[in-house]
Order: sequence, then C-alpha cells, then structure tokens
Amino acid sequence: MKNHWIVSIRLTLVTLLIFGVVYPLAITSIAWLTAPNHGKGNVELIGQSFTSDRYFNGRPSAVNYNAAATGGSNKGPSNPEYLEQVEQRINDFLAHNPKVKRQQIPVDLVTASGSGLDPHISIESAYIQIDRIGAARGMSRDIVEKIIIDNTEGPLLGLFGPSGVNVLKANLALDLNE
Repeated sequence: MKNHWIVSIRLTLVTLLIFGVVYPLAITSIAWLTAPNHGKGNVELIGQSFTSDRYFNGRPSAVNYNAAATGGSNKGPSNPEYLEQVEQRINDFLAHNPKVKRQQIPVDLVTASGSGLDPHISIESAYIQIDRIGAARGMSRDIVEKIIIDNTEGPLLGLFGPSGVNVLKANLALDLNE
C-alpha cells in the first residue's frame, strides 16, 4: 500500500513539473520566437470604443470592451431589455448620422458580437459612416473611402467569413491623414 502512495506522489510531481512548468515555458518560447510581436498579443485584434463623430464606430460590446471578461449578452430578440438596448443604439446612430435612414443601418453597428470584442465592422458599416466622418474632419469622401479600402481585411485564409474593416487601424489612418 505504501508503494502506491509513493508512486502517486511521484507521478503527481512529474505531471505538475511537465504541465505546470516545462509545457508553458516551451509554448511561451515558441511564441516569442515565431509569433508577431513576440507572442505578446495585438491590440488591433480587440474591439475598442470610439464614440466621437471623427472616428468610425465599431461594434457595440456586451462586456464594455473588457478583454478579461469576453462574451456575448446571451439575450435574444424576444428579450425586452435587449430590444431596448438595440433601439437606443439605433437612435444614437441616427442622431449622429442624419443622412442615414433607419432601414439602412447595418446590423453589426447596433448588435454586439459573440465575444463582445470584435475589432471589425462590415464594409457596409464603414461606408455608411463616411459622410459623418468627412464632415467632422473636413476630409473629402475619397480620402475616407481610401482609408476604408486600405484597412479592409479579407476572409480568413481567403475562405472563411466575410471581409471586414479593422476599426482601430482605420481610425489610426484617419488621424494620420488629417
């Protein structure tokens, strides 16, 4: 019986060493050597809040853009609280974009993504904001349109998902072109 305890303790210590120390160090080392930004992550992959008329608005976040608490609201279209939030987002968007009609607003500008941190908006969502941004910055439509085109990213591996505009990159480009 004593042998079983000793074997169990040894196995636990070896497993702890392998999976608690060796494996994390190996993965971190591989990321540091091979990944962009040495595996430290990329802020361009996290949605951020932009509310000024001078910037593209991103997708709303169910977690207030908190990367430590990712997740959707899990509220469906029959939930009155959710419908009230969406209605408020629509009204806010229309107040800042008076040339846009209610039925023209793309759904991704008024509903949160599943993670709550989606850094992309649809191409349609970017284009519908051109007039507001151009007026707020005194920029021509052509310049804002070029920024959208330059910051549009294609589907994953050219196959999976739609093309989208990275909001942070586009907003940084707006500042550089001013």
